[in-house]
Amino acid sequence: MAETTKRYAVVTGANKGVGFGTVKQLASNGVTVLDATDPSSITSLADFVKTQFGKLDILVNNAAIAGSQVNPEDFRSAVSGKKPEEIRWGEIPTIPNYKLAEESLKTNYYGTKRVTEALLPLLQLSDSPRIVNVSSVVSKLMNFPNGWAKEVLSDAESLTEERIDAVLAEHLEDLKQAVNAYTRILAKKYPNFYINCVSPGFVNTDITFNTGTLTIEEGAESLVWLALLPSGGPTGHFFSRKEATPF
Repeated sequence: MAETTKRYAVVTGANKGVGFGTVKQLASNGVTVLDATDPSSITSLADFVKTQFGKLDILVNNAAIAGSQVNPEDFRSAVSGKKPEEIRWGEIPTIPNYKLAEESLKTNYYGTKRVTEALLPLLQLSDSPRIVNVSSVVSKLMNFPNGWAKEVLSDAESLTEERIDAVLAEHLEDLKQAVNAYTRILAKKYPNFYINCVSPGFVNTDITFNTGTLTIEEGAESLVWLALLPSGGPTGHFFSRKEATPF
């Protein structure tokens, strides 16, 4: 591949699961991929990319941890024999854990923000910058209870990072939707980028207690598809795999 067409990507949380599958598929498409596993090394990573490559073309924010505890047997019982669209995710019993929810918030939302903000200057040097934020169907607004938080996060025209922070300060459980809301803000702020969020589907990984119906390779396909979108493709959307759906 000619140097002028070489593309560079950063994928967070790529040591296993869908992130690892994404790295392999991007690499097979000729993309040089870096795995950002340690969020404390964001500044070092940005400096390294700048020094070694001079730009960044693709950022896949995949790193995430669960915000609550789930009994594996309860989870397996809820999903057993059902298609993903038949599973009543909101009814799976969870064990409240404030510390875990706080750690999840730091990783899933603020970690995504820190990585994105550190790498935005390098993405702006690309001819075709792409950002893919990994989410889940559970975080869609239709699954949220009515109330102030839902009202704030669903008002796309008035969304700001400060309003998201206000929601999260009051409602730690709403952190997954925050990544979707942040995606909408970024897409509006950087119209020359292609920025989307995606649920990879019900993938057979540790987080689903290995009950998923999709392989890691199948789960990674939608992330790679969005990361390699051709010019003129969609931006500012939520995808369930490769299908655009409402936030």
